[in-house]
Amino acid sequence: MNKARKETPDAKVDRRIEIRPGDITRLDVDAIVNAANSRLQPGGGVCGAIHRAAGRNLREACAAIGGCETGQSVHTDGFDLKAQYVIHTVGPVWRGGGENEEALLASCYRTALKIAKQIGARSLAFPAISTGVYGFPLERATEIAVETVRAFLAEEDGVELVVFSVFGAEAEATYRRVLGRHG
Repeated sequence: MNKARKETPDAKVDRRIEIRPGDITRLDVDAIVNAANSRLQPGGGVCGAIHRAAGRNLREACAAIGGCETGQSVHTDGFDLKAQYVIHTVGPVWRGGGENEEALLASCYRTALKIAKQIGARSLAFPAISTGVYGFPLERATEIAVETVRAFLAEEDGVELVVFSVFGAEAEATYRRVLGRHG
């Protein structure tokens, strides 16, 4: 008699995580996460790309909020993006690991996921928060991202899909390697 294999909880979580290389602003998800600065103003990298793609209404909405603390998240509409919402999170600047950077980075992912659930976003995409000009080591940042997202998805069912939107071959390989170790 052939018994159906029962899916493990980890496998159920892993089916809800994808890696997609390319431009986060073009993804067809309910919300995208912006690696924002504390003033929520257009910057370089992902932040600048999101602001350009969303249009000037995003800048005005962010100015109305005023700012956001490191490790925290806020949201706005997506304006000219495919995504209905932008969840802005302020990642830590890497200062060698002795200033609570890892906990702050994990908080970025947790608070963004909580907001996604609150606003009814069933799918969202994250960039590699703090790994650009903020200097967080890519491997460790990826481990924190994957661990935090997997823990949230194991406990919550409102968010159906989390996409890690990666830019560049090194980031894609790192995310695939880390996800493979955790899956």
